[in-house]
Amino acid sequence: MDQRNLPIGVMDSGSGGISVLREAVKVLPRESFIYYGDHGNAPYGVKEPEEIRALTWKVVSFLRERGIKALLVACNTASSAALEMLRSRLEIPVLGMEPAVKPALSRHEDGVVVVMATQATLEQERFHHMLDSFHNPEWVVPLPCVGLMELVEGGHFRDRTIREYLTGLFAPFGGRRIEAVVLGCTHYPFVKEAIRDILGDVTLVDGNEGTVHHLKHVLESRGLDTSRRTAGTVEYHSSSADPDTLAFLKRLMETP
Repeated sequence: MDQRNLPIGVMDSGSGGISVLREAVKVLPRESFIYYGDHGNAPYGVKEPEEIRALTWKVVSFLRERGIKALLVACNTASSAALEMLRSRLEIPVLGMEPAVKPALSRHEDGVVVVMATQATLEQERFHHMLDSFHNPEWVVPLPCVGLMELVEGGHFRDRTIREYLTGLFAPFGGRRIEAVVLGCTHYPFVKEAIRDILGDVTLVDGNEGTVHHLKHVLESRGLDTSRRTAGTVEYHSSSADPDTLAFLKRLMETP
């Protein structure tokens, strides 16, 4: 097969990467994708960096065997821990996720910018180097969200369970003004409305759109954009033994 018409590999620790894949299918409708959710080893956010790298490489090895022309690591935790390793080992373009703090700060006026992410993402040097590059890092408040990924995987998008979790999560901010919330995990866009239920009309920022447009630019600049004139396909895989997992991924693709 012409390399241009090979699929793009997309991986995540579970189902969160579907939020990125939906954007990718919208922006690149003629491209084909192979999605792999490592549900059997989730969550990544509580694991040590070395284990995250090993798990990520195992998933990527599966995708390489399927034949891919580019890799999108649609997982902030895996991106933080494994992106440099992947780029050193692979000859294809490798793109990852990064908390969209810069666009959130670019519109900063008053109040704090809260970065919701896994503990592993917030502890990585990659995140701290990013903060050090800003003029006013004191405006940024990291917020570890232990257990939130699991709630999303359980389908709790806007019910009582997720609202109680978020109420407790944001309780320490008291009367502090939150100007923006950065969704630093690809699972979190699925609970945007629940966050607004708790915080009101707050600005929510994620890196999905920017990452996908960067992917589009990389493919075009390297002559890897598809020559296909018809719609591409999406193939789903998971390390979970639960037969309902793939059906859940497909339902998420159709979630408004």
